[in-house]
Amino acid sequence: MITGHPAAAKSPWLSIVTKDQQRGAMPTNEELSGWLQAVARAGDKQAFAALFKHFAPRVKSFLKMCGASDTLAEELTQETMVNVWRKAGTFDPQRAAPSTWIFSIARNHRVDHLRRRGNHLLADEENLTDLVPDPAPSPADQVLAGEREARVRHAMSQLSPGQRQLLHLSFFEEHAHARIAHDLDLPLGTVKSRIRLAVARLRQLLEGLDR
Repeated sequence: MITGHPAAAKSPWLSIVTKDQQRGAMPTNEELSGWLQAVARAGDKQAFAALFKHFAPRVKSFLKMCGASDTLAEELTQETMVNVWRKAGTFDPQRAAPSTWIFSIARNHRVDHLRRRGNHLLADEENLTDLVPDPAPSPADQVLAGEREARVRHAMSQLSPGQRQLLHLSFFEEHAHARIAHDLDLPLGTVKSRIRLAVARLRQLLEGLDR
């Protein structure tokens, strides 16, 4: 279970939330920015608890939609929220919304994880994860997200079985290229080139669907 800041297991403050959150109301960007600034200025644990309650499940859901397992999503969410605590002072509400800033941290942790696993197509992987909408979208965004998901599924269905297999192993099961080469009994260079071609083909199909 996600517990938030490393001290959470020993402290009761993560159970403290604002009255609006207790009623289930969505905090505004101004409220979220205020909580981040309170953490930055004074290490406000109550403000961080409110941020954690709002963002942790959404970050975990986002990472799972990007293909992370439940265990990995939880681990990366922990790392993300610890970084929110540590780096709150770098947040600038004039440059980004709180959700944009926090989901960027989560995406960076995912990229770092893939780099450690030996996946070298990070730029292409980021292009694919950009197809996944942020969690808790508005009703209008939900419609657009559904249309986007349908386009991706349709495009994937037009790939060859081999291309679908390679993309699934690389981007959704997060296997390193060396492992894919071993499991499929293929040269490493062949695996890398085929994944690159599969990503290029998927992008081409998606661009065609957008016309």
